[in-house]
Amino acid sequence: MISVNYLPEGSAAALGRLLSDATEEVLFVADPRYKLELQAMTLDRMIEVLGARGAGLVYADSTDRSWIDYQSGSLRDDFDFGPLVVVSVPRAREALTRHGGLDGKLRWGAMYDLRLKLSIDHPIVRIPEPLYSAKDPDTSLGGERHFDYLDSSQLDYQGEMELVVTNHLKRIGAFLPRPNGHIPPSEAVFPVKATIVIPVRNREGTIGDALKSALGQEADFGFNVIVVDNHSTDSTSSVIASHADPRLIPKVPETRDLEIGGCWNEAIFAPACGRFALQLDSDDLFLNSGVLSRVVEAMESNRYAMLAGSYTTVDFDLNEIVPGLVAHKEWTADNGHNNLLRVNGLGAPRAYDVSVLRRFGFPNVSYGEDYAVGLRMSREYEIGRIYDSLYLCRRWAENTDADHSPELSNLRNSYKDWLRTLELQARIQERRGGEGVHGGMQDVL
Repeated sequence: MISVNYLPEGSAAALGRLLSDATEEVLFVADPRYKLELQAMTLDRMIEVLGARGAGLVYADSTDRSWIDYQSGSLRDDFDFGPLVVVSVPRAREALTRHGGLDGKLRWGAMYDLRLKLSIDHPIVRIPEPLYSAKDPDTSLGGERHFDYLDSSQLDYQGEMELVVTNHLKRIGAFLPRPNGHIPPSEAVFPVKATIVIPVRNREGTIGDALKSALGQEADFGFNVIVVDNHSTDSTSSVIASHADPRLIPKVPETRDLEIGGCWNEAIFAPACGRFALQLDSDDLFLNSGVLSRVVEAMESNRYAMLAGSYTTVDFDLNEIVPGLVAHKEWTADNGHNNLLRVNGLGAPRAYDVSVLRRFGFPNVSYGEDYAVGLRMSREYEIGRIYDSLYLCRRWAENTDADHSPELSNLRNSYKDWLRTLELQARIQERRGGEGVHGGMQDVL
């Protein structure tokens, strides 16, 4: 008889016992916080797919939610498989023999470690069929997720997960040493030292505050503000035009097919753009008038190609809200560029050396465009950090960080996993001198 095992926390000891004591070739593992209702054919169907695909792990959609397909770049420790998975016991045991057993000290990362090791030689497979239903999690059983990498109280958890993914990158030949590349001398002539870039569309209620914050920066060098108005249909354009300041350079793209990344390209390739470009979203503000000077000084003195600051989350009226300061303290100078493949972003505000940024440009998307550039730059250049708050980041219904539908979340998570897949392949090829991807890796592009 097949049974479902409930694994608390994901500790190595608990998972190790399940694998060593298993008498069947399959192991069903469930999240104890959910009450599952299985269909008559649920377990048989998952076992069938496990065998047909030669998979290491299989998961399925529920009647309440569809998940996303697993890619080789799905390295996030918070990748959502849903509350029920099936693991091939012989393949799991083989993976632990070939790639190292479970570290008994792992408190949270055992399943994470196991599925990364399984993924080296066997696919991780989603069944796009609703095979069970799951009621909302029982928070009394540890409902607080440990997966929020923005939560500074979870630094022990973050350290453990970083160790797991770093060891995985070493195993598959994707681990990179600390970048030693600094920005090269540039022959380009820049009209000013720095530019604040504001892409905008239909933000009549916030663009005025953003422009006031940008134009209010105090610096002993020349700077300007390029605001790319992506064909707003409300009064945004009028608000921009009402700011009579020679440092303000409004741009309207010639085409109507640009997302945020495309608007960034309009700014950084413009002749008016300065050597350093600092991001300001159209609904956010800098913390004070000294942010631009501080960022440029840090970039110049350290010859960074990119720098990411920290921000404070606020509501529409600029009142601080949870989680407050977001400092991304999981980033370290030595390993941040590797750990970036595990987490979903770098934080804000972000600044770039335009002489380097023009080599890459931004993908023409409105979510993940900054992450794509951060991944690419971190492969070659050191990224600087400022852990003090520089920025007030509004959380409200219309911005990209607000809560959205499961379908939109799936779309965005799939895209970032694709970016990681692309970057993972590039790093493997770079480490192998361009010889190609490790033959044992499954589903790498």
